[in-house]
Amino acid sequence: MAANNGNGVAMDKHRLIVSLALLLGIGFIGTSLASYFVSQNAIRESIIATELPLTSSHIYSEMQKDLIRPILISSMMAHDTFLCDWVTSGEKSPEQIEEYLQAVKSSNDDKGGIVTFFGSEKSRLHYHSGRSILRKLNPDESRDAWYFRTRNLREPYEINFDPDFDNRGALTIFVNYRVLDKNGALIGVTGVGLTENTMQQLINDFQTRYQSHVYFTDAGGKVILSAKDSGMMGKNIREATGMDVRATHEQAQRDGVLRYKKDGRLHFLNVWFIPELNWYLFVEKMDDAALFATRETLYVNLAISLVVTVLVLLLTNMVIGRYQRRLEEMAATDTLSGLPNRRVFDLMAQQVIDGARRTGEPLSIMLLDIDHFKRINDRYGHLAGDETIRKIADTLKKMLRHSDILSRWGGEEYVVLFKGCELDYALILTEKFRAAIEARDFSYSGQHIALTVSCGVAQYDQKETLSQWFDRADHALYQAKQAGRNRVCVAAKWVA
Repeated sequence: MAANNGNGVAMDKHRLIVSLALLLGIGFIGTSLASYFVSQNAIRESIIATELPLTSSHIYSEMQKDLIRPILISSMMAHDTFLCDWVTSGEKSPEQIEEYLQAVKSSNDDKGGIVTFFGSEKSRLHYHSGRSILRKLNPDESRDAWYFRTRNLREPYEINFDPDFDNRGALTIFVNYRVLDKNGALIGVTGVGLTENTMQQLINDFQTRYQSHVYFTDAGGKVILSAKDSGMMGKNIREATGMDVRATHEQAQRDGVLRYKKDGRLHFLNVWFIPELNWYLFVEKMDDAALFATRETLYVNLAISLVVTVLVLLLTNMVIGRYQRRLEEMAATDTLSGLPNRRVFDLMAQQVIDGARRTGEPLSIMLLDIDHFKRINDRYGHLAGDETIRKIADTLKKMLRHSDILSRWGGEEYVVLFKGCELDYALILTEKFRAAIEARDFSYSGQHIALTVSCGVAQYDQKETLSQWFDRADHALYQAKQAGRNRVCVAAKWVA
């Protein structure tokens, strides 16, 4: 199995190098032989296949983080025991809730665009981080409709995009979160608002960085958030693409990037759906700038790319080979003792068992555990413990037969599989191991360390599994420890 894995890894490496060479070679050779118009198409396809999807992915991730953050903050507030305790105690100190809202705002407002608020079900007072004067929530006022809408929701929260009349009417993305007491009864609505100016500034930054147009639409396709002075606010994407928002999104998911012409210019469009907000993120790019920049540098870039391709292939082959060897070694070896690790031992043991079932060859196994290993660590230090594990591994390796398989089983335990070995002979070999370790002079930093080991031995029964065989040996090891340690115990016969 290990050989098959090695061959598979080598084949994967070969396929990777060949695929990489073919992709780079075909791309560069094809581009060098093509005319300017072929290069132009290649550049456009590059925008479609790589640049715009990656740009969209980055923007989506960063925007989602900024848009989802108010949900996380409002959820934290809604489940904060302080808020529940303050309300149930009678809302006696309004300054406490004002300080709380301001503290939440300050700790999360690194861009200066967050507001926090709380509406009480009992007193119907509205507390706001940006205002010190309390006011009553009124079901007849449109500015308070959010509260009476949210309090009747089945879901824990809602998201809406409204003016914040407590913040000079600034358009704000609100997350209104229902607050329940310990019995599940509504005690109010809390939440977070992210101002439109903050989001627009973020969109402006993205557009400058990625040279793309960025905007958001609702489920109906109406643009509800875009960069300042973009002229997109309130428009519908049907005006540009000729499709509604869901059809546009479905085609973008199927084809990757949409292309359409407007005013004689070719536009590339990528669409992402943000399920938490039920919004669509549109990232749009035109090819004019990219084509202009590449016209003068096309041939120089091709020459450089050819050299880079050769270097990349050489370096890739070297790096993959080096890391492949390191990973294979790390995957197979216990770094402390230098012995095969448990995973490798399990693979080898299963192979030996499969062969023994066919040939009837006797097998035995020994589990060995260092006695009072914790005392060694506590008295002499963990470095002494590590050195002890290495020295016992060296002792066992020197005494093994050529056919035996030794592994560090874990912690202070070792395992030896004796091939072609009946139980009686395995017991003799194990007793030699035990006696040799007891007689050896172990020391660390000039301090003598008295070492003994306990062992459990079991012969394989053709009808049992590898796990059952190990369990019997482990039980024998446990008996050796219970009987006073520094001894060898034989496992009971396997019973189906």
